[in-house]
Amino acid sequence: MSRSFHIVLFLLWITSGFAQQKTDTLPRLYLSQIAHINQSDSYITFPTDIGNIEPLMFEANLNPNFVVRKRADSRLMMVLTPQITIRMFNADSYPVKTPSYIPQLSLYYLFGYPELAHHTTLFGRIAHHSNGQDGDFYNGDGSINLQSGNFATNFLEIGFIDTSYGSQVNAVKFFKSSLEIHPKSWMLNELQGQYSGLRWHNSFFAYKLPLDRDFFSKKRKANFSLKIETTWMLDEINDWKTFDTKRFSGAFTFYYHPKFFEDIGFFVKFYHGLDYYNIYFRHQLDIIRFGLMTEILRF
Repeated sequence: MSRSFHIVLFLLWITSGFAQQKTDTLPRLYLSQIAHINQSDSYITFPTDIGNIEPLMFEANLNPNFVVRKRADSRLMMVLTPQITIRMFNADSYPVKTPSYIPQLSLYYLFGYPELAHHTTLFGRIAHHSNGQDGDFYNGDGSINLQSGNFATNFLEIGFIDTSYGSQVNAVKFFKSSLEIHPKSWMLNELQGQYSGLRWHNSFFAYKLPLDRDFFSKKRKANFSLKIETTWMLDEINDWKTFDTKRFSGAFTFYYHPKFFEDIGFFVKFYHGLDYYNIYFRHQLDIIRFGLMTEILRF
C-alpha cells in the first residue's frame, strides 16, 4: 500500500477514537440521579440568617432516599423518602418546635436513555405533611397556635423533568414543572381557604462540570450549581386576587463544592414567600441563609 493510504487510515483511526472519547465523556444520568435532583437536598444552616425569620440556631432538612428498582439502568423506579425538617430556635433551652414530617412515595419513568444528551422524565408522588402535634389549631385569642397546634395535610404531585447537557458551558441542566394538589378532604378543615391546595412549581437547575485534568473521569462532580425555584398558588386563598404577588414564592440557591470536601459543600440561599414550615405557613419570609449541603451528584 502507498504511504498516503496509510496516512489516511491513521487519521481516520485518530478521528474515530477522539469522537468515541467525546461520546463516552458525555454525562450519563441514570434515573436514580435524576430522582435525587428532584428530591429536596439534605442541608443544615448556620445561625447567621439575614431577614425576618425567628432567630434560629439552625434549620436542618434530613432527606434520605430509599430506591426500589430492578437494576441501575432501569427506566421505572420507586423512591421512598421519610423527609424531616427541623428548626432549633435560639431561645431558652434551644427548643425544637413542631418539626415538619413529609414522608412521601414517588414514581419515576424515564423516556429515552441515560447516554443521550437530552431526555425527559415523568414523575408522580403522594405525600403527607404534618407537625406531629394534636393541640387546638387556634389559641383563645383567635391566633394560630404555633406551640402545639395540629397541622396536617396530604397531597399529590405530578410533573416532568427535562434533562439536557450544554456542551458550550459544560453544564448539565434540568427544568422541572409540576402541580401539587391538596384535595380538601385530605387536609384539616382549619387549613381550607388559608392554606393553598393547588400549587404550580417550576424549577431550573444547572450543574457546572469541572474543566481540569479530571474532565474525562467517570466520577466527576459538579464544582458548583445554581437553582432557581418558583411556586404560584392557583386556588382561592385568603381572598387574594388571581395575580396577587402574595401568591408567589421563589428561591435562588448557589452551591459550591470545594475539592477538600468529599460529599458536602457550602450554599447560600435567598428565599421569598410564605413559610414552608408546617403551621408557620402564614408567615411571610424574606431571608438570606448560609450552610452546608449534601449534594452528591456524580456523572
